[in-house]
Amino acid sequence: MSADFSAEAREAVYTAIARRRDVRHFRPGVELPAEVLERILGAAHLAPSVGYSQPWDFVLVRDRARRARIRQSFLRCREIEAERFSAERREKYLSLRLEGIEESSLNLCVTVDLRPTKEAILGTTVQPEALRWSACCAVQNLWLAARVEGVGVGWVSIVEPRVLRDELGLPPGVEPIAYLCVGYPVAFGARPLLEENGWRSRRPLASAVHDECYRAPLKQGDETP
Repeated sequence: MSADFSAEAREAVYTAIARRRDVRHFRPGVELPAEVLERILGAAHLAPSVGYSQPWDFVLVRDRARRARIRQSFLRCREIEAERFSAERREKYLSLRLEGIEESSLNLCVTVDLRPTKEAILGTTVQPEALRWSACCAVQNLWLAARVEGVGVGWVSIVEPRVLRDELGLPPGVEPIAYLCVGYPVAFGARPLLEENGWRSRRPLASAVHDECYRAPLKQGDETP
């Protein structure tokens, strides 16, 4: 048994992980206190990174007009993505609430800096993509810290990176990793939203664990809930 954490502290960590949700419904007009945002960003900044590169930055987006333009990109992309599904699934897809860009307290873009450095970053010679994964670690730290603060986070991946680069003034070599809606939620669901509404079900852990070598996993039904 670890001497570093009490049983209550360990349980709190696992509880935060289990209760993290991708939030889409926010309480409009409820602002996020500066001290809460500072704690959440501080947790993100403590994430592990390849070669201690810390390749992330956090762009805070509050401007309503900018957020509205970014949402227009979401709407365009949603229409394109809808065409990938069968007619029945397309109808269900279009009924889903998949973002809270304008209702959330703020939007937050986590970026990754891929620009050349004077010295090679340790650990990236054969896996340079580890810089991107490091930025994803910052996203997850942020998400869990937000959850324990009672703050909801929603990851909007249905948006054009080109639009984000233009709207946020990202220089060449700095790429958006995650565009997040952040704010106080209407509620935290008992289960993940796409599980609650029957879009997908959770894979059993046993189907994701492989001894020594990868084996073909059990298939989920992609076309039926």
